[in-house]
Amino acid sequence: MVNIQELDPSASPLDYYGWELRRLREEHGLTQQQLGDIIFCTGSLVGQIETTRKVPTRAFSERVDAALGTGGVFSRLIGLVLRSRLPAWFQPVAELEARATYISTFQTQVVYGLLQTPEYARALLAVDYPDKAEEMMGARLERQRILERGEPPVLWVVMSEAVLMQQVGSREVMREQLAHLLTFRDNPWVQIQVLPFSTGEHTGLMGSFTLFRFDDDPDIFYIDGYDQGHMTANPPVIKERSVGYARLQAMALSTEDSAELIARVMEEHYGDPS
Repeated sequence: MVNIQELDPSASPLDYYGWELRRLREEHGLTQQQLGDIIFCTGSLVGQIETTRKVPTRAFSERVDAALGTGGVFSRLIGLVLRSRLPAWFQPVAELEARATYISTFQTQVVYGLLQTPEYARALLAVDYPDKAEEMMGARLERQRILERGEPPVLWVVMSEAVLMQQVGSREVMREQLAHLLTFRDNPWVQIQVLPFSTGEHTGLMGSFTLFRFDDDPDIFYIDGYDQGHMTANPPVIKERSVGYARLQAMALSTEDSAELIARVMEEHYGDPS
């Protein structure tokens, strides 16, 4: 007799997703293999998602919605599932990103998460989370959907030139990442400036930080830690860091000159070595 794992749909978004997938599949009289054949995957994968051993993707969710005629249930649910896979300490930050109307960030070493390509994100995450890199990468890409909204937040990024020079993944991964940054040149809601090495000492040498602004709530200052982050709405901190960020913007290259530098680094450092 087959041992069917019982899920508690209230335990987590992932458990609810698996429970609902099994319920609707059985309601349609389909086996796991039959559903897999319809949505172009294996029956084993369907079973692993139903029992929470695998985290679904957005593409899987959209295909299931189409196959089972759910009206978009799983396409809506997948956002909650992927957000729940973010580290617990980072989930409040993702919520701030989703609510903010203006995001100002300074990055010293890596491309800001909302602008990372899948391959770049996967290479970064695999360093510390080799077994979870794929699902964490999916969660990171899910965060980026805020930039596709009808009214996206303004995202202003100042990054050190070191971000362009620090190779993450292969040369091809870096080339694709820098090319991706260039796709935002004509996006009015995403502004990218590079702070060149020639600037010398500056107010961002203490590390990366982000300022979130909202329509009806106080501004929030956030700084990353190794396995936790720190955020505050303390007015003196907000004032000091806002001035610091304005100084970084003033010292950085213009958005046009920044794009030219990104394109030059892309060709000179990550182009065809032949």
